[in-house]
Amino acid sequence: MVQSRTHTCNALRGSHIDEHVVLVGWFENIRKVSKNLGFLLLRDYYGVTQIVIETEEMMEVVDQFNKESTLCIEGTVRERSSKNKDLPTGEIEVLPEKITLIGKCIHNALPFEIRQSREADEHLRLNYRYLDLRNPQVKEKIILRSRVITALRNKMTELDFLEITTPILTCSSPEGARDYLVPSRNHHGQFYALPQAPQQFKQILMTSGFDRYFQIAPCFRDEDARADRSPGEFYQLDMEMAFASQEDVFYVIEQVLPPIFEQYGLYTQVSPTPFRRISYAESLEKYGTDKPDLRIDLVIQDASSLLSACGFEPFVSQSVKAIVVSDCTLSRKAIDQLCSAVQVQSNQKAYWFKVDDGGELTGGIAKFLGDKKQQIIQELGLKAGDFVGLTSGNHMTALKTAGVFRKMLGQACPSHQKQDAYEFCWIVDFPMYEIGEESGQLEFSHNPFSMPQGGLEVLNQKEPTEILAYQYDLVCNGIELSSGAVRNHDPETMIKAFSLVGLGEKDVKEKFPAMYNAFGYGAPSHAGIAPGVDRMVMLLTGDENIREVIAFPMNKNGVDVMMGAPSFVEDKQLKEVHIQVEKTKETFSQGIDE
Repeated sequence: MVQSRTHTCNALRGSHIDEHVVLVGWFENIRKVSKNLGFLLLRDYYGVTQIVIETEEMMEVVDQFNKESTLCIEGTVRERSSKNKDLPTGEIEVLPEKITLIGKCIHNALPFEIRQSREADEHLRLNYRYLDLRNPQVKEKIILRSRVITALRNKMTELDFLEITTPILTCSSPEGARDYLVPSRNHHGQFYALPQAPQQFKQILMTSGFDRYFQIAPCFRDEDARADRSPGEFYQLDMEMAFASQEDVFYVIEQVLPPIFEQYGLYTQVSPTPFRRISYAESLEKYGTDKPDLRIDLVIQDASSLLSACGFEPFVSQSVKAIVVSDCTLSRKAIDQLCSAVQVQSNQKAYWFKVDDGGELTGGIAKFLGDKKQQIIQELGLKAGDFVGLTSGNHMTALKTAGVFRKMLGQACPSHQKQDAYEFCWIVDFPMYEIGEESGQLEFSHNPFSMPQGGLEVLNQKEPTEILAYQYDLVCNGIELSSGAVRNHDPETMIKAFSLVGLGEKDVKEKFPAMYNAFGYGAPSHAGIAPGVDRMVMLLTGDENIREVIAFPMNKNGVDVMMGAPSFVEDKQLKEVHIQVEKTKETFSQGIDE
């Protein structure tokens, strides 16, 4: 090693016995046996080494330091009498000749024990993130993230993709979420926006004659946090290919991601390539979602004609969906808890019945089904020990509730869900348009820059809600890793596509002037995708909270509690960017609360 140390705290082994060494690191803990005997643990980025204190004078030196102070220790390596097989440096210990304080921890008590930081309250962890990151278990996730990004970068370069960074300060663009706006000092009343994605820039790069582009792109969206989504900013492996089809994109991703998951993943099995292709419509009908967890072997069946007239009021004139679970051993209490959880998540009730060992229908709504027992058993393919989960409502409500029920049943019944696998699939053939739930108007259902299947001809001839697009999602274990599309590179087709949602040629030219003009100079067909790096690492580590794989995450309210952001700024700063803020009591109280 260089500078102030000869070795790291993970480097010393039996072969180093009798060597004089210099170590630096954090004073993690000390176990005192007597006033002249103790065992100090020194920790650095790489690992831990035991330092043995054998004199009263040296113990007095150590007693001056609080835990988590940084120390320089010079001494001699010797063999440990009691070896620790669980520690890489467990064969040896260091007998110090000199201990020097490098950085003093002035606090007698820590907000939490470093190695137990993951058990602390999240607000406390984020407030003292610099201490939380000292926990080797926490640090390892950030190290893994770095290695994954390096591997992604190397593989993309190997496949002849060129890494190009795109602007952070750009114009506001309708991408489906709220922009973060940045006021301009030199242009009174005008604003930059932080990019929700490099969408337009990467398409313009294709038009500029670049063939294969990628970057590990920062994206900014002012949206609420979820367990699998970080508020504010996130990173994605953004890529685009000229003269490319949907299958070209699939081929590249299927070369890039499986090796990453095989090398760095928590689980041992990764879907073979090519990944399974499932249409959007099939995914909804079979799994009740466009993000199916294929580790679960359960599928949704339509039971509308079978049960809508059974006499059970919630099923009357409704769509009814069934999920059959074979060899179900769930107790009545567990089933009730499961149905309650489905209702909490979907805001819809879930129903059930079972088939007992004698072939009778029991429990739940079984008393309403007696007259149709044989027909139900035959059409649903039931046998003794089967559990049947049921949902109802209009077609889409019944499907989505069944999707929630299916996922929970898979988690509750281990025999129906693979426990150590990454199951990938492509969801394809998304509808180009949909009727908005809130607006009641025709809207783009996925990405407005996508090419409709059939091009301009279908836009002119088909009912909009029947038009499919070359859009696709990559899903792994029920989590959407990325969305992508073959792009609409033809100005005439673009104008027509936007006109169907009420945006004319003038609107398109005003909202996307650079891209629209660029396409008028001979644009190649092109396609791309952008797998989320944060979600990818979360899957690799098996974490359920995305904040565990981000070095400095915001909390669920979009607040950086360590740095105190967002925060108020001085009036002078506001005047420079021509902004006046109306400060109310509510404004100040919100600032204090956060």
